[in-house]
Amino acid sequence: MTIRSLRYSPVPSLSTQTRPASVTNRIHGSTTVPRHVRVLIVSPNMEVRRSLLRTLEALSTDVVVCVTRAQAEEVLSTQAVEIVFCDEHLPDGSYCDLIHPSHCDPRIPRVVVTTRTGEWELYFQAMTKGAFDVIRSPWYATDVELAVIRALREEDQPAASRAAVA
Repeated sequence: MTIRSLRYSPVPSLSTQTRPASVTNRIHGSTTVPRHVRVLIVSPNMEVRRSLLRTLEALSTDVVVCVTRAQAEEVLSTQAVEIVFCDEHLPDGSYCDLIHPSHCDPRIPRVVVTTRTGEWELYFQAMTKGAFDVIRSPWYATDVELAVIRALREEDQPAASRAAVA
């Protein structure tokens, strides 16, 4: 039995110009977000940092990595960051210290809480306090990608429509 590799050949009627950039990038083998995005990873756990870094770099994002809340606050005060992936527990605080009412101000980054437990109480607590999302470790690359895409999509919505949802 012979196994042959199947290659994608685009449909002639669909040109690259009519497809969204993210679809075009997926077709050609690299997954990227539609525009330049800076993401901050805050985690004392090296495996979590490494896993997120690998996934986010594959999305062609600009990634900044921190270990503590203090380092994260320093980065947030000096750089424009759109999305923050933060562990639930940090050596000098928690994700709660980095959460702001991000649904009201588009300049404040969306905070995605990473957890190893996946407890419903944490999920509801984080969402109530203003987190954008919670993902459980170990995660799939698509979990991280979807969180980034959803955060960017929500960021592009007008403030009035975000306030109506919240």
